[in-house]
This record gives sequence, structure tokens and C-alpha cells, in this order.
Amino acid sequence: MTSTASAPAAAATVELRGVDKTFRSRRGEVPVLRDVDFSARAGEFVSVIGPSGCGKSTLFKLIAGLDRADAGTLTVNDKPLDPKDHPVAFMPQKDLLFPWRSVVRNVVLPLQIAGVGKAEARARADRLFPLFGLEGFEDTYPFALSGGMRQRAALMRTVIQERPLMLLDEPFGALDSLTRTDMQEFLLDVWDEFGHTIVFITHDIREAIYLSDRIYVMTARPARVRMEITVDLGRPRPLDVIATPRFAELEAQLLHALREENRQQEAAG
Repeated sequence: MTSTASAPAAAATVELRGVDKTFRSRRGEVPVLRDVDFSARAGEFVSVIGPSGCGKSTLFKLIAGLDRADAGTLTVNDKPLDPKDHPVAFMPQKDLLFPWRSVVRNVVLPLQIAGVGKAEARARADRLFPLFGLEGFEDTYPFALSGGMRQRAALMRTVIQERPLMLLDEPFGALDSLTRTDMQEFLLDVWDEFGHTIVFITHDIREAIYLSDRIYVMTARPARVRMEITVDLGRPRPLDVIATPRFAELEAQLLHALREENRQQEAAG
């Protein structure tokens, strides 16, 4: 990847200790997270997998400062998380590009909301368009883009904020297999280029192994950390690593854990 972008943002550390979260309504209480310990070191790529509905997205909302834990501690760069410091950029499952805004106007929207001047926002975007393979599509509207191009635009909108911590919530889940693979490789290039700390939610075990330095496996709800696995496959990581015996060992270990948690969740109703 040949860069014309600005210097990488400083990476962040994130740490949760003993975190609990319960949702309360007129129908009663729903415990979602229980005594969760989690960390990501500066510049690390960490994935979170677990049964559907176990609380992975709730974990993200806490780290993003969109919700508060009922108990425990959450720190970014060894300080209590303060959303006013804006240390986190969040990319949700859907690209959420506004259809009435061109690609460039979608990309710079977070900067405009943050009060960055129009000229500075456009200058940042112009530096990134070649890097993201979207040069020449600045004034194109989302309906005219392929699925992969839309996700590149959404990822660019996340990166342009220059936050030290990026949270990616199943960003490739809706893509076809080939496009998804292309986006995985592209994400690793972006991560290598900018040096962010990335925390990534996925239901795809192979995706988690291919991308990550470490993987957290969550239990059925209320979610705890069942296991933490270090992905010892080296970097840089070519795509053909998925055919190696060690990759297969990691995949089998994670699949066994997830199948057990799914069975427990089904048994609990």
C-alpha cells in the first residue's frame, strides 16, 4: 500500500476490569455482562466472538462511551474513559452512508460534526481517497458503489477521525465471500499503515483468526470471558495462512468453545 495520508494516530490501550451491565425495563432486569475482564494493548488487533445476543455490541457501546457500566472499571490509556476526549471511532455493522450525500460528503461528516473547518476536512479526505482505492469516486453517490466500495467509504469515514482506538462491529458481515476476503486484506493494510488499536466483533471464526493478535470468546448471556487466545501466526499474515495446520488447530478450538456456548444458550431458552 502506497500512502499519501497523514501520519498515523497514536494508538490507545483499553482495559475493562470486573464490568457488569444489566438492562432494566418494566418487564424486569436482563443481565447482559457479568464480571468482564478485557484488554487491548496499543496497536493491537483484538477480536471478540461469542453466541448471537450474548452482549458483544453492548461491550462496544461501553467502550465507545455510548453507555455506562453498572460496576467495574473501564480505562483508555490508563485513565477513566471520558467520551468528551473523543478517543474512539466506531464503525457499525451497516455502512450507514446517507444516500443523498456524495461519498466525500459522507466521509467528512464526522469532522464537520466535530467542528473541523470545511477546507481542512476536505484536505484530510483528499489525502485518503487514493489510499482507500476510491480516487475518482469523490462525487459519486452510495447507490452507484459496490458493496466493497461502500465498506471502504465507511472505513475511511472511521479512519479520517484520527482516533487512537477503532471499534469495528461486524463491518463485513453482509458482504459476499470474495468481497469479504478482499476487505479483510484491505483492513490489515489500513491497520498496518495507521497503527490504530482495533477491537473487532465478528461471528466468523476464520475472520477472527486471520485478522487478530488475540481473540476473546464470550459466554452465553450474561456474558463473561470464556477464554482468551493468542493468535501465534506471525505478521505480515498472507491469506494462505488459512491452509496451515496451526490455523486449523485454532479454528477447531474456537469452534468447540462456541458450539458449547450455543448449546448452553439454547438450553437456557
